[in-house]
Amino acid sequence: MDPKPSLRQLPQVERILARLEAEGYLLRYPRALVVACVREVVERKRRSLLRGEDPSTVDVSLEALLTEARELVARKSLPSLRRVINATGIILHTNLGRAPLSEAARRAVAEVAGYSTLELDVEKRGRGSRHVHVESLLAQVTGAESGFAVNNNAAAVLLVLTALAQGKEVIVSRGELVEIGGSFRMPDVMAASGARLVEVGTTNKTYLWDYEQAVTPQTALLLKVHRSNFTLRGFVHETSLPELVQLGRRVGIPVMYDLGSGAIIDLHRLGLPREPTVGEAVETGVDVVTFSGDKLLGGPQAGLIVGREEVLRRIRSHPLARALRIDKLDLAALAATLRHYLDPERAWQEVPVLRMLSAPLEELERRARRLSARLQEILGGVAHVGVVETVGEVGGGSLPETHLPSFGVTIRPLSDPVERWDQFLRSLPLPVIGVIREDALLLDVRTLLPGEEEEVVGGLQTLLAELSMASEGSGT
Repeated sequence: MDPKPSLRQLPQVERILARLEAEGYLLRYPRALVVACVREVVERKRRSLLRGEDPSTVDVSLEALLTEARELVARKSLPSLRRVINATGIILHTNLGRAPLSEAARRAVAEVAGYSTLELDVEKRGRGSRHVHVESLLAQVTGAESGFAVNNNAAAVLLVLTALAQGKEVIVSRGELVEIGGSFRMPDVMAASGARLVEVGTTNKTYLWDYEQAVTPQTALLLKVHRSNFTLRGFVHETSLPELVQLGRRVGIPVMYDLGSGAIIDLHRLGLPREPTVGEAVETGVDVVTFSGDKLLGGPQAGLIVGREEVLRRIRSHPLARALRIDKLDLAALAATLRHYLDPERAWQEVPVLRMLSAPLEELERRARRLSARLQEILGGVAHVGVVETVGEVGGGSLPETHLPSFGVTIRPLSDPVERWDQFLRSLPLPVIGVIREDALLLDVRTLLPGEEEEVVGGLQTLLAELSMASEGSGT
């Protein structure tokens, strides 16, 4: 490389393009993308020279620009929304899409990706309703009279409040005015619905008589919100759902329960904290329950509404229901997920979230040791690889105080900063997302899906090859 590169030494865009065209890049990628990447690489070098950077750090050779252009084209051709490997130990990782779908749910999505019977009644040869695909399934797995789905739980809450209480009062405990994620707060959702919030009780204590005294002729709904993403301890008291349902019947006002996380089967058998199930809520006689599809249910993003048919009919017929409706891909995945719960014992194996929650510690240790041995074979000369006990989380605002003992593999580079390795793995076409702890990269095996151990090994092999090429390039 010339010790004093100048702007005149920068290869022309056309010259770089000619080389890439000879390599077949203009056949594999859109011409506009390749041209834009080449211009970006050339402009980046030009700015470095104009800024007066150290000449020894600015390589303006044709081969250097070709390498950078190839890498940029490959990176920019990848979709921004793509699959990743979750090795964080957080099962319902919101940033990574929360619940991974079961194999049956994935097949169902692929099956209806083209034309489908979304709103077609095949037997009657006429228009049907998209709600029929999950209505009976929701009723079967929850015990409710009826049910349907919208696009997420915030939408479900908004729709119910709008349909049942627009322009009227909704009574809720101060201790249940939760923030449901993404800075969306229950008072804000209620305001958007046009309902008037009536707060009762205090942050730590709300009694049944607090609700009773607040009831007026303008009261349209009694609302209870499950504190799924935080807990209150100590000097506390809350009115139970059965008590609220009884009050609602006495005064003739419907009761809504926003359950949030949406557990269908009892998780307490795993030694996890007691989490109310949708079925238990329905058994109280509550009029309507809302919950998420992509949390403890283990399905796609969806807001699920179940309850008494008379009440749900009013909600389904509201004009806002169409604006918030769920699409065919999510409906297919949701229906497939709900079918797993028709046999609750099989659901523990079929639904990835439940499988991860119930994974025995000894199994996790075996998996971690197996993965560690594989990685030690390929990284022995450049990193220390070991097995450690770690602690994961449920995530997604569910079971907030639950800590999941687990096992993971630690990778501690011998010479490079661990941040460099972490960034490289995150930049792969199939990113591997771990966490950095105590100057080591930690990969928790609890959240690895079947077959992903091999893909982790492949990612580390790619990293090792890159390190080897960089070492050869520097002459070391």
